[in-house]
Amino acid sequence: MATISHFYEAFQPARYDLFLDIDRGAKTITGRTTITGHASQATIDIHRKFLTINAVTVADQAVPFTLDDAREALTVTLPSAGDVTLTITYTAPLTDTMMGIYPSYYTVNGEQKQLIGTQFETTAARQAFPGVDEPEAKATFDLAIKFDEHPGETIIANMPEIRNDNGVHHFATTKRMSTYLVAFAFGEMQKKLTHTKSGVEIGVFATKAHQANELDFALDIAKRAIEFYEDFYNTPYPLPHSYQLALPDFSAGAMENWGLVTYREAYLTLDPANTALDMKMQVATVITHELAHQWFGDLVTMKWWDDLWLNESFANMMEYVAVDALQPDWHIWELFQESEAPAALQRDATDGVQSVHVAVENPAEIDSIFDSAIVYAKGARMLVMVRALIGDDALRQGLQQYFAAHQYGNATGADLWAALGAASGLDVGAIMQSWLEQPGYPVVTLAVQAGQLTISQRQFFIGDGQDQDRLWQIPLNANFAAAPQIFNTRSETLGDYQALRAAAGEPLRLNVGNDSHFIVQYDDTLLAEIMGQADALDSISQRQLLQDARLLAEGGRQSYAAIVPLLGRFASSTAEVVGDELYTAAAALRKFVTPDSSEEAALKAFTGRLSAPQLARLGWTAKAGEPADDELMRPTIIGAAMYAEDADAIAEAHDLFTANANQLASLPAAIRPDVLRNEVRHYGSAALSAQLLQDYQTTADASYKNALRYAVTGTRDANLLQQLVGEFQHAAVIKPQDLRAWFRGVLANPAGEQLAWDWFRTNWDWLEEKLGGDMEFSTYITVIAGVFRTPARLAEFKAFFTPKQDVPGLGREIAMDTKVIASRVALIADSAAAVNAAIAQAK
Repeated sequence: MATISHFYEAFQPARYDLFLDIDRGAKTITGRTTITGHASQATIDIHRKFLTINAVTVADQAVPFTLDDAREALTVTLPSAGDVTLTITYTAPLTDTMMGIYPSYYTVNGEQKQLIGTQFETTAARQAFPGVDEPEAKATFDLAIKFDEHPGETIIANMPEIRNDNGVHHFATTKRMSTYLVAFAFGEMQKKLTHTKSGVEIGVFATKAHQANELDFALDIAKRAIEFYEDFYNTPYPLPHSYQLALPDFSAGAMENWGLVTYREAYLTLDPANTALDMKMQVATVITHELAHQWFGDLVTMKWWDDLWLNESFANMMEYVAVDALQPDWHIWELFQESEAPAALQRDATDGVQSVHVAVENPAEIDSIFDSAIVYAKGARMLVMVRALIGDDALRQGLQQYFAAHQYGNATGADLWAALGAASGLDVGAIMQSWLEQPGYPVVTLAVQAGQLTISQRQFFIGDGQDQDRLWQIPLNANFAAAPQIFNTRSETLGDYQALRAAAGEPLRLNVGNDSHFIVQYDDTLLAEIMGQADALDSISQRQLLQDARLLAEGGRQSYAAIVPLLGRFASSTAEVVGDELYTAAAALRKFVTPDSSEEAALKAFTGRLSAPQLARLGWTAKAGEPADDELMRPTIIGAAMYAEDADAIAEAHDLFTANANQLASLPAAIRPDVLRNEVRHYGSAALSAQLLQDYQTTADASYKNALRYAVTGTRDANLLQQLVGEFQHAAVIKPQDLRAWFRGVLANPAGEQLAWDWFRTNWDWLEEKLGGDMEFSTYITVIAGVFRTPARLAEFKAFFTPKQDVPGLGREIAMDTKVIASRVALIADSAAAVNAAIAQAK
């Protein structure tokens, strides 16, 4: 493979003067970019994509240039190497791709409007202006924007506006930063402002489609988060303002542009009077994630995209650290156990998964490494391991040193490990290298052999995997002293079991707290001891027993049928973190039954027996002063009861719908999805589905939108599903940013699976044109792999996707997801009879 040089090696920009004239009506951008920097040679490359270059000048004299679309390059021949200022004039289209500079569409009082915003990560700044579009190429930016402005419109950017010259808005010079963090937006907006204790202006901005109070929650969280980070990092926030902007069309969840963070509306605006607690927690963690980046990612940036984890893994951990400090009553680390840990453990067990640190050069491949389960979730677990090892004092001291050494510059993973190592006295880099560079994770086996307690590690796979004899440096977090702090050999004998057991005073366990990225397989003796005292374990440990048992069954290391009695063992737990894993495992049993079969009827009855006592305890509506666990568990229990087709639950949901038929948005948000879906499935009509779809188009409440989507895609009526699939390409009904969720909803519905799959294959070219440049595009493949479970579907998946393995950014996903489906098909063939027998026998 040819060596790819970075453009920064030949030309190092120091300052950009950017002028943009944006005409929304004509959908055109006219630009002038002046770059001051140092050229190490006379011929330099500058990134540009979809830009028509009109002229390149140096000292007002035209200089030669050529274009290379394959390299997204503008190659300029300068008079000589050295310090230089060059000016590039160009034009570009204003597109609807949700990348670069683009319009978002929304409706107020029946009138469609648009809000212009930006999304430049990873390599889309080059669609807005020519520059060296690489993380290491940090510079300052002076931004000037003219647009077809109307009265009542607002424009905001990374820095405050300093003047308006005849309709040209000029903004203060930015700090030294990477191109992908430049951001601005304009249109009709509402805002709410406040200030931190240190004087930073905090703002939340959204369209006027939202109620004003929908900005309050985000404003409070953002203010307190900035204050928390200034204290935790012991490093001031370096900009005058921190603005949060909700964009109606936004592909990702959010983007950490320095000083102007952009969000999907669902992750910023919410109705404080009727939003479920889990959604408030999600919004809070998204905001704190992005604000963690203002230091870790923006102030100090990865040197190249192979260290993307430096940005994302750290912010993913810090979002929980921050919310735990801001809202300790939420017990947010339980959410970490429910979302980050299982996502990482499931994905990382498939052979062929990427490592956290990935060598990457091609722009399309750069987008593909944003694997949320690995770069975000697994990386965050790595850092949680580090935090547990070194403690918060050393973590904060190390981070302060890291920021001081690299502020306004770039860093690598080695720089972070060095700073944390110096603060803690531990060789953090040596410990973490095996987790950073190797894909996968180990299963650690604890067994009693001839009276001796033995421990061993081996890579864990779900499905076929090629064992490459990998070893990890594993923080064991054991509850007995003979276990090493770091286990880094293939196997060891730890000593006489009875003596160790007596000294511990409790059953022997590993990974206490479930903070380390491995699972544990205990032999029958050890597991029996743990289960004998399971009621005395904390809720995280109880969840971990269920989690590890399910994963071991998925990987064929124990019988899947053994999961069934385990569910009954913990069904009475009132801890939501236990209930979440319990019903995840119960739902996993559905792959072993055919829809509408006698086996499924038995599984529904079993699910009903699990959930009925909890539903009777919790009821359908929240009680004053109830614990957060009850509030969070209620939707899970109701969902299980609805799957079980509990007649009383179906009737109760219908009564709630009927009582609120004229104001469905006022249904309690936590139970609204199941109430609406129940009505569609059991009492539905074409008129009801049409009404709900119309409500979906008109409401600005993202939580209500999600409930409506969940309901409408749940219909069993083939004609209604056909009509729904016919709306997939109509952006006025279903925005491209939301299409994947709608597609998955129909695909996961047995009555709609064939319809959705046929639509996907027929409209692949349209999808690729509409979303192909988006980092979320490959996740459509992941969604399909999450549903398919038969040999026939596996064959169809292979037939369709194998010819596309050479499409940049899709190859790894196709290969991995083929294995995911194949392993599920094999597991069903091997285990279905035993699982269904266990369900039939379950009390």
